[in-house]
Amino acid sequence: MRLHRNLVYTTIDSLNFIFNEGEYADKIVAQALKKDKRWGSHDRRFVAEAIYDIVRWKRLYAEVAQVNEAPYTRDQLWRIFAVWAVMRGYSIPDWRQLEGTPTRRIKGRFDELSKTRTLRESIPDWMDELVAGEIGEAIWEKEIKAQNESAKVVLRVNTLKTTKKELQSKLFDLDIETESVDGYPDALVLKDRSNVFMTDLFKQGFFEVQDASSQLVAYYLDLKPGMKVVDTCAGAGGKSLHIASLLENKGQVIAMDLYESKLKQLKQRAKRNGAFNIDYRVIDSTKAIKKLYGKADRVLIDAPCSGLGVLKRNPDAKWKLQPEFIDNIKKTQREILESYSKIVKPGGKLVYATCSILPSENQEQVAFFLKKNPDFELVKENRILAHQSGFDGFYMAQLQKK
Repeated sequence: MRLHRNLVYTTIDSLNFIFNEGEYADKIVAQALKKDKRWGSHDRRFVAEAIYDIVRWKRLYAEVAQVNEAPYTRDQLWRIFAVWAVMRGYSIPDWRQLEGTPTRRIKGRFDELSKTRTLRESIPDWMDELVAGEIGEAIWEKEIKAQNESAKVVLRVNTLKTTKKELQSKLFDLDIETESVDGYPDALVLKDRSNVFMTDLFKQGFFEVQDASSQLVAYYLDLKPGMKVVDTCAGAGGKSLHIASLLENKGQVIAMDLYESKLKQLKQRAKRNGAFNIDYRVIDSTKAIKKLYGKADRVLIDAPCSGLGVLKRNPDAKWKLQPEFIDNIKKTQREILESYSKIVKPGGKLVYATCSILPSENQEQVAFFLKKNPDFELVKENRILAHQSGFDGFYMAQLQKK
């Protein structure tokens, strides 16, 4: 297998932005893929895979290349890239930057260092210690292995516009093969990666891209058409759109967020989806919340969290996340749960969800809340682990107000 200079240069530039300037990998990859209109799908796949791979395995590759922690010099980025190329079986060309690449030594060091879990799975020591301490060594060993695999591309069928069978057939006509998964009513998994966003089917709102675990959250709300539902941390609104479709456009979805820009994004997506029962409210003061006290049949708190269940999707989070952030986010989760739970009317239900696998962000937060709020009771909870499901790690709890 041969390396092509322009593709490798783009990869090195992208790694510089991610490791040295703190940019998000998904944003940088998206920019990189637009760099040259002449690139075919094979070229774009090389760039995306090389960047994500090196971000995912940064610690291991850097140790094999014998370079210190970021920020990296240009020369050090080339050395890290050389490790990736050798381990992927590429022929090392006689370029100045790759001169003297010690192929045999790289393979030997790789095998030796892979005996240690923090290096083999390429994770910070503090993260390894924290998660293993909370979920147990044996589960963490399997979970981090699963989190280091590439995320599948999962579509959520927009049932306001089509059916799963109909969408599957239309995608098949475009040479995009998908498969259903038991237990996920609206999910279709792509058999091969494909730029589905370029299809007319996407532009017409027949589907959204949403992980299968995340798709279970709206179902957990136990919805019926005509209900008043508040999505308190809506963001760009993947779950709000799913809620709107499960309500069959009847009733009302109130999508709330701190950031108006995210709600603007949701507005555009809702228009494309044909979801007409969504109201948008910026949380600019406590008044926005208090106005809704006791008024909603269902409330979703898709709480901000560490994101430790979605590392396969966001591998750069391994290097950006800090222990202090997790401590602070737990306080925020408690405050949100306490405040937003007041929106539920008597007899109504609340779902608390995170994309974390830490009990301290999940079961323990729910237990703490129930202790303080005896007017609520736990109906059911679901912990999803990536090594069991093949999808993202998630947690959801359904609570009922007496």
